[in-house]
Amino acid sequence: MDVEAVLTRLAAQKKEKLDWRHSIVDLMKVFDLVSSLSARKQLAQELHYTGDTHDSAAMNIWLPKQVMRKLAENGGTLPTCSISCGEE
Repeated sequence: MDVEAVLTRLAAQKKEKLDWRHSIVDLMKVFDLVSSLSARKQLAQELHYTGDTHDSAAMNIWLPKQVMRKLAENGGTLPTCSISCGEE
């Protein structure tokens, strides 16, 4: 599955412009998930985030990378440079 094509298509179907490549909130909205801070904290916990969930900026940077990794682990094909090129 071409993850980028699917996410781009899903985002285009939404009424608001969603920058799913750079925003975990927008990425969650593409999937029709609740994107509140508590929902993001829960997602971070499920993905084994070891940082401080009170530092939402750091968590919000970490989350989309992990979501994309999970998609790849489950057979998704990611673009060569997904979410944040060269950053770990």
